[in-house]
Amino acid sequence: MPWYLVAPRTGKTPYWYVRGKYLGHAINCSTGTGEAVAARRILKTWREQAERGEFGCREAEPKTGTVTFPVAAEAYMLSGGDGQYLEPILLRWPSKPIADIDQIALDTIATGLYPKGTPQTRNRQVYTPVISVLHHSGIEKKFRRPKGWKGNRSTSWLEHEPAMALLKAAYKIEPEFGLLCHFLLYTGMRLDEALTRRLGDLKLDRAFIYLEDSKNENPRGCHLPPHLVQAFIDQPPRKPRDEVVTAAKKGVKGFVKGGRGVGRNVEDAGVAFLKRHSEARLFRFHDGGALRDKLKAAMKACGLSFPKRQGGFHIFCHTYGSWMHRWGELDAHGLTRTGRWSDPSSAFRYVHTMASEEARRSDWLPTPTGGLNVGNRKARR
Repeated sequence: MPWYLVAPRTGKTPYWYVRGKYLGHAINCSTGTGEAVAARRILKTWREQAERGEFGCREAEPKTGTVTFPVAAEAYMLSGGDGQYLEPILLRWPSKPIADIDQIALDTIATGLYPKGTPQTRNRQVYTPVISVLHHSGIEKKFRRPKGWKGNRSTSWLEHEPAMALLKAAYKIEPEFGLLCHFLLYTGMRLDEALTRRLGDLKLDRAFIYLEDSKNENPRGCHLPPHLVQAFIDQPPRKPRDEVVTAAKKGVKGFVKGGRGVGRNVEDAGVAFLKRHSEARLFRFHDGGALRDKLKAAMKACGLSFPKRQGGFHIFCHTYGSWMHRWGELDAHGLTRTGRWSDPSSAFRYVHTMASEEARRSDWLPTPTGGLNVGNRKARR
């Protein structure tokens, strides 16, 4: 029978299988994906390879002991590994032996899959998943990441007065949006972390909020300064979406493009902010264009401008790190102990937002003598 697809079987495998015989190749192979569309693409690719005489399925090589990348990837995902970016790699390597994966193979597939991708994209979507699969299989090869994969380490942050102006503009656009920016600035949370918090995570009596699933995979308890606790207490009930949009249009021109969102109802409208159900999301926003338009409008209203990659919500995280170093007097190790950063090397960038003790010793250097009249014509010549 020609090759055909077998659907995932509950309790046995979450993946589609290919079975049958085609051009002399009898197979019973996992595609390594649970998506029907992807499985059909893999089947098509395998058929084309068989027609070119290039096909070699892992089940066809049991005597050699060869382990292919799809087999290793399946074992990796079944053990709890993240398979988010593995599907396009499996399409390119349907029968690639893991022993043959070297630096050249990895560089080639990354360039082939993402020819216009940034080094960060290639690292995240090719290098990291492939290396994770190999390490899970016991192969400890050393691979070079793409040049520039760590990105630009330059950091933008807000000084005190511009930060306060931005918060005022945000509260003017919408009270809950202002509270979100206020929260991000004084907790250092990432946007996705803040947007997934539940009201039950908030413990105002202890000035505390719990984050069990931070990006660095370590639970974190965040302290809430007194003014932020008061901001939660003072937060008014939500208004219906159409009233919010109208108020925003009057306050900051250009905030809503074409009236986006007009007519939608707001969840828990009219209910006291802190009296909502404990499982309700702390903030009602979703990470998308509408939310980012609000930040752009707030920045425009107070005359702030930053490079494209540094002017988003992450500027609140950078400001938190800079302020904790400057006014909280924390060094890189102290910043790490807040739980916001996983290691001192990640937090060290904020040490550079102030002149170091060593750099300030330039005050000790010999001073000019005899006076310097820079406006004197003879001196200029």
